[in-house]
This record gives sequence, C-alpha cells and structure tokens, in this order.
Amino acid sequence: MASSTPPASGRRIRVAVVFGGRSSEHAISCVSAGSILRALDRTRYDVVPVGITPQGQWVLAADDPDALAITDGRLPEVRGGAAVSLPADPTTPGVLVHAAADVPQRLLAVDVVFPVLHGPWGEDGTIQGLLELAGVPYVGSGVFASAAAMDKSRMKALFAAAGLAQAPYVVVGDREWRADRAGVLQRAERLGRPLFVKPARAGSSVGITRVTADRDLAAAIEAARAHDPQVVVEAAVEDAREIECGVLTDPAGLPQVAVPAEIVVHGREFYDFAAKYLEDAADLVVPAALPDEIAARVADVAVRAFEALGCEGLARCDLFVRPDGEVLVNEVNTMPGFTPISMFPRTWAASGMDYPALVDHLLQDALRRGTGLR
Repeated sequence: MASSTPPASGRRIRVAVVFGGRSSEHAISCVSAGSILRALDRTRYDVVPVGITPQGQWVLAADDPDALAITDGRLPEVRGGAAVSLPADPTTPGVLVHAAADVPQRLLAVDVVFPVLHGPWGEDGTIQGLLELAGVPYVGSGVFASAAAMDKSRMKALFAAAGLAQAPYVVVGDREWRADRAGVLQRAERLGRPLFVKPARAGSSVGITRVTADRDLAAAIEAARAHDPQVVVEAAVEDAREIECGVLTDPAGLPQVAVPAEIVVHGREFYDFAAKYLEDAADLVVPAALPDEIAARVADVAVRAFEALGCEGLARCDLFVRPDGEVLVNEVNTMPGFTPISMFPRTWAASGMDYPALVDHLLQDALRRGTGLR
C-alpha cells in the first residue's frame, strides 16, 4: 500500500525537479530539467529546482530554464547555490536548505519529486531508494526496475527470461578483462562484425564505439571502460529500422504505448551523442511509417519489455525491426530525455498529449502511486 497521500485540494502542489548529477549525462539532465521547468503550470505547481553538481553536491538551483539550455554548443552544468539535503526520514518530508555553517536553515516541504536524472547515481535506483526511505512520491520506476534497466547486462538477462528476441551479446566484466583479455576478445569476435561496444551502465550513447575490424575491439572496450568497468559487446543488427516507443502507465497502472517513432541517421555510422544533441545528423520520424501489423507487434514488444523489468510511470523502449518484420528489443530507458528534441515527448505529442500535459500526467501518476510496497 502507498505510504503517501496527494496534497489537499485547493493548494498548489510543491514539486522538486532534481537534475544534473554525477554521471556523464549531467548536461543532458540539465537540458531536460530546463524543459520541464518551462512547461510546469505555475498556477498548479510550486517548483523547487534542486541541482546536483558533477561532484555530487545538492544545491538549491535558480528557477531559470534558459540557463539550462545548450547555447552555441556549450553544455550546461550545475555549479553552485545554497546547499540542500533530503533527509531519509518520512517524518520530515521535504528538502532542508542549509546555512553557510551547515546548519539547517529552513524546510521546503515537497509533495512530489521529478528526478530527471540520467545515468548512474540517479536513474539507477539510487535516488529512488532515497525517496522511498524519505516517503516522498516520485516520477518513474522504482528501485529494482531503475537499477535493472540501467545495467544492460541484467536488463538483457531479464529480456531473455521473458522470451524477448534481441541481438547476440557478451558481457565483459572488470575482473575478466584484466585476467583474460585474449579470451574476452576471442569470445566477442565470435559475434561477427560489425559490433557495438557499450558501457553497461550509461546512456545518451556515451562511450559507444562501432567496431568493424578485430584490431579495434580492444581499444573500443577500453573506451567504454572509461565510463564503466563493465562493458557489453553486441552484434550489430544490420539493415534494421531503429524504432522507439514511449510507454506511460494510465490511472489503473496499465502500460499504454504512444505512436512509434523512427530514427534515420545520415552522415554518421550510428545515433551517437553528437547526432542526438549537437548536430543535425538524424531525422526523427514521428509517427514511423510502419504497416499496422508491424506497429502492433512493436507495441506488444514494448509493453512486454516494460513489464519484464517491472517499470512504472514511464519508459522509452528502443527496438529494431528487421526487413522480414521481426522485432528485437534493444533496451529500455526508465528516464528518457526530456529535451525539446527528445523522442519520448514527441511520440506522446503525436499521440495527443502535449508536453505540459505529459509532465502533469507524470506528476499526478507519481502522487497517485505514492511510495512503499505495491
């Protein structure tokens, strides 16, 4: 049973938007947060922007969406402000603002948190666990689903257990790489070529390399290890269409799927960080031109992947559609990007739910679900 109740009618809901963080996706989290701050209906919501610096300090940030935008190729960053903390104490349901002497100065009671954090130390179940301890409702999946979706090796194991088709892959652990590099390379090379080498616990295409020659595989693994000591090597799904599906839970907690979207990359080998955020290197086609039968199959796989991980609230399911119509699941992102060009809000806008309505839906869903075992 949920341990939290929605705020009394007639007063504004106080929402803490938490962003930034220690991961390599810090800047994208800031951009997502800026879009959310801009979209929130201030007649219904009081907003507490909470930034987390790259070093991990929590600060009371300025309520300024423009400061969180990418400007002339410059990525935004949380730099400083009054220190804040979130006590892991359900009898103190709010954010503590600290004075210079590190003495709590005032309490900002919070009804719900939008943790728009991407990557480790935020999207991976860590902040979700803190919010569960604090008894504060929050947008998105709980501890287990967040952790499982963040770790591609565990996520893929759960997909396999659910009978979902996916590309062949191998997991490269830190100890294995250091103890038997030759064995790892031999095992990975059996997947064929091309290969994609990825950090197991990162997003936004950070640290990913497309490998077409054996001589480049070790360097690609080292590049991924710069972000995560655990690495996933996947066989490329050749000649497939890259499809993304947005999933939301309705008031009954049932997953609903938006119209599918397609990523068509041009001028680059794959949809990497620069193509996503810095360059006009991809066409985002919403809705994707899929036959009704294939679109239905895509929606079914997206829901099955969502449920295989135990997701809640929202997720973006990334899929491949082969020329013969087979649908393969690639991954599930439990806190997809909320930038103006992000696929998740675009698919829901094309399905009849615009950006402000989407943000409101997610906050109301969090309040309805509350915290605790469910």
